[in-house]
Amino acid sequence: AISRNSLQKLPVPVPGQARPDRGSPREIDMNLMFTRLTLGVAGGLALGIGVAITLVPDAFYGSYGIVLPASPDFYSEVRAPGANLAILGALMGIGALKPDWRRFSAALGTCVFFAYAAGRMVGIALDGMPSEAILLALAIELVLGGLCALALRRTRRQTGRTHQAQMAG
Repeated sequence: AISRNSLQKLPVPVPGQARPDRGSPREIDMNLMFTRLTLGVAGGLALGIGVAITLVPDAFYGSYGIVLPASPDFYSEVRAPGANLAILGALMGIGALKPDWRRFSAALGTCVFFAYAAGRMVGIALDGMPSEAILLALAIELVLGGLCALALRRTRRQTGRTHQAQMAG
């Protein structure tokens, strides 16, 4: 139960003063900028790749030296995950713009990019070493997954600051 004494012991935030549970205002601003940039880049990249796979799969995969078979069934199987990636990218990107979406978007980005990287590593283990272009994609997916995981970790601090700002203004 909450008593008057326990409520009186809660710290009262002072503008411009460091808070041990959230960091200094400058640190919070840097975390916010990092998170917004990470989600914007991750979301934009996933959206762009997803749209390219959905609309121009031959050109997209051709850039990797992959020739797709001329089969409506195959194209359907390629376009569906492309559209999925585009929608997931849009959801990641929303987190760069809307504070209430940041935590979800960062978690989503972490899952999406680490899942792609995991799938590529399974492919390496089962099928052998792919081209340098595919290995570069793997490296980018690992970096973006790691950045999204770090953004997810940092969103806890931002959430309190954002809530305070909304309550104040």
